[in-house]
Amino acid sequence: MSRISQCFGALHAASRTALIPYVTAGDPSPAKTTDILAALAEGGADIIELGMPFSDPMADGPTIQLAMERALAAGATLDTTLRALSDFRANHDTPVVLFGYVNPLFQRGFEAISDDLASAGGDAVLVVDLPPEAAHELTDHLRPRELDFIGLFTPTSNDARVATIAASATGFAYYVSTAGTTGDAIAALDQVSERVERVRSISQLPVAVGFGIRTPDDVARVATFADGVVVGTALIEAMKQSSDPATAAHDFVASLSSALR
Repeated sequence: MSRISQCFGALHAASRTALIPYVTAGDPSPAKTTDILAALAEGGADIIELGMPFSDPMADGPTIQLAMERALAAGATLDTTLRALSDFRANHDTPVVLFGYVNPLFQRGFEAISDDLASAGGDAVLVVDLPPEAAHELTDHLRPRELDFIGLFTPTSNDARVATIAASATGFAYYVSTAGTTGDAIAALDQVSERVERVRSISQLPVAVGFGIRTPDDVARVATFADGVVVGTALIEAMKQSSDPATAAHDFVASLSSALR
């Protein structure tokens, strides 16, 4: 059983919802990424999404786009991302999902990145722009290494599409709350709740909700129906406004974590 499945199993037994913060690797610098990951874990993150720095993050809003630009300008690469993850894993067990776009993975080679991610102590990959029809090209290498492939589901995914995406997904399902980019306001919660239940029933996976969740109150409300809550844009904004991004990350995540307990 993967570390992510173990995490959701333990949370389910405790009647808790997973808190899943997202940060961009290398923002504000590659040297600080390991400390930020540690701060997230110590602040109460149950799973961490670690964004691969990439020049064209088309599913992301301005805040994460700028974080990507800062990371790249500071010299962040896929190698520095994996090195930060490896350093983090030496002292922490919190599951980490490598989050991003297919181009860096394709350039490395799907078999090579699977080996590298497993060696670094990663747990899963979420690829925004890899069509489910082609997912096997990556999952064929992930699964022998006990790495999960996180499925991405949207409000426009009908039942047939949900089933197609779910066929290659493991670990958990990531449900995008709105048909927009990261940072957009979350849609009406009753509609999101209905779609989460549908995705859960078809995929048979825990469902985490992301996009538009910013505050402890948002987290608490989404936690009434979701298995996990993803927060990225608001966290990155809090870190950007601080001279000590690791402390800001810890305190922000701790405020969200308290809303789930």
